[in-house]
Amino acid sequence: MITTPRLLLRPWRKTDLAAMAAVSGDERVMQYFPGTQDEAHVEAFIGRQQLQQQERGYCFFAAELRATGEVIGFIGLSYLDKDVNFAPCVEIGWRLHPDTWGKGLAPEGAKACLEFGFKKLGLTEIYAETPLVNLASQRVMEKIGMERFCTFMHPELGEYPEIEACVVYRVERG
Repeated sequence: MITTPRLLLRPWRKTDLAAMAAVSGDERVMQYFPGTQDEAHVEAFIGRQQLQQQERGYCFFAAELRATGEVIGFIGLSYLDKDVNFAPCVEIGWRLHPDTWGKGLAPEGAKACLEFGFKKLGLTEIYAETPLVNLASQRVMEKIGMERFCTFMHPELGEYPEIEACVVYRVERG
């Protein structure tokens, strides 16, 4: 588990499904994705994260508010292996409920995940990707010390031209 002043980033529990389904089912949250995700997709996502946690010691962790115990989404690290020039690599990512936006929680949790990745896992670099139009995520990437690395056409988003062009940020252990 990773703790910050306001967050607990932890492995997933079965009881997290409804909270994460509410996040991934929100059109505002999923604006820069092909669409919202139903409970079955979220359940499969949580299963993949649990498996990655077992195999690699990290995942996109459940993000819980320490003050209330409420799960507000995820923040964490994930192994990325797809047909792009910067992979395979470890990426950092986040997806939070809109009620929590603008409060600095994504950067707070992401900074803790970078520290975990570099100090505990011994990683030398961590990447992040988002559609070029997602300026809010790019601001978070910059706030946590990442620098723009490259752009690419996402191989899985060809049917979604509004989000197919993506940008990659990177940070190296320093």
